[in-house]
Amino acid sequence: MSTNPAKPSMRDSLVAAAFQLFLERGYEQTTIDDIVRTAGVGRRSFFRYFPSKEDVVFPDHEQSLADMTAFLAASEDSDDPLVRVCEATRLVMRMYAENPTFSVQRYRLTREVTGLRTYELSVVWRYEKTLGDYLRTRFADRRDGTLRANVVAAAVVAAHNHALRHWLRSGGEGDPLAEVDRALEFVRETWSPQAAPAGPAGERETDDVVVVITKRSTPMWRVVREVESSLGDG
Repeated sequence: MSTNPAKPSMRDSLVAAAFQLFLERGYEQTTIDDIVRTAGVGRRSFFRYFPSKEDVVFPDHEQSLADMTAFLAASEDSDDPLVRVCEATRLVMRMYAENPTFSVQRYRLTREVTGLRTYELSVVWRYEKTLGDYLRTRFADRRDGTLRANVVAAAVVAAHNHALRHWLRSGGEGDPLAEVDRALEFVRETWSPQAAPAGPAGERETDDVVVVITKRSTPMWRVVREVESSLGDG
């Protein structure tokens, strides 16, 4: 006995109809009425799933944000917070990787429509805020906790977006998870508690600071000699 493939949900049908029209007519020329007519549903059905036309372009981000928030909330005190936020960000890349064709189409569309780029930036900010909120809690006992949390969250998002854009520009070729892992490893190496400032040869800087206290009227040649003398003593 043969089995019929599962019928797409109404939500999926609306997304498919929208992108079909966006590709055929262009985003600006497509109305919500066009989308519901193509999907064979009413306007009320559209707004049950999407508050606006922009939202139908990003149908998966609300669930992705919810998954990220739940993942971070389930963290143990023993978890390395830096590793945890990198793993949380990897969930977002996995969402893109599940449907490469759709992800590439959306990327190309957002490059063409200014309003969609603005919308996308607001989504990125929400991811960054979610990571930052978690890190601020984990770094609360540090004097620089808020600063560190904000900078690390921004760095993780920037690394993810760098890998994501590289993969999307390639047309969705290659392994996006491997791409993001390389980018996030750079962040971990930079911000790990074990990371130390390195000089040109990869060694820690050991330069001392020399402070010379002198009168304003002292000739410059004498100031220079005192500096040289101090350096020579080291």
